Amino acid sequence: MSLVEDKRILRSAMLAWRSTLAEDERRAATDGLLAVFRRERPISAPAVVSGFWPIREEIDIRPVMIELFNQGCQLALPVVQGKGQRLLFRAWRPGDPLEAGVFGTLQPQARREAIEPEALLVPLLACDRQGWRLGYGGGFYDLTLEHLRGRRSVTAVGVGFDAQLVPEVPHDAQDQRLDWLLTDRRACAFV
Repeated sequence: MSLVEDKRILRSAMLAWRSTLAEDERRAATDGLLAVFRRERPISAPAVVSGFWPIREEIDIRPVMIELFNQGCQLALPVVQGKGQRLLFRAWRPGDPLEAGVFGTLQPQARREAIEPEALLVPLLACDRQGWRLGYGGGFYDLTLEHLRGRRSVTAVGVGFDAQLVPEVPHDAQDQRLDWLLTDRRACAFV
């Protein structure tokens, strides 16, 4: 099979798995994610940190973002600018109004300033023990991480349910590795 087909199959399987989670399992995972974050601290405050507003049955990272804000971090949320383009990050504070973005996302209003993150909480469908991540297939985070890493050191923390840690994620030269994985049961750094 081709790399594209391998990614498509894994993407489909992980989306199907995630759709089977009951609401109480999701709440427990959100609580577990915050507990692991507090214990392991993959991001040091203060920092400029990009989070994401959960969509498509993703794990809810909003409590982690509030924790980071309370620790003195400046927060941002990503904005998709268009196919084949890097993400833009706009400043966001808990309680700020959001507007609709593409793919069902919510993003800060256009009047909010653009900022460049030092650390990114990155959504994922799957991740392996080498730090390779599978996303939705748009390549937005890969392009963005490549650009940011060309400018300075940044920390990319993939965030998901523990069952999204898989034996192997198909990847190629266009893919960017994560620095950390944060789930409802573990945090692990990739070297």
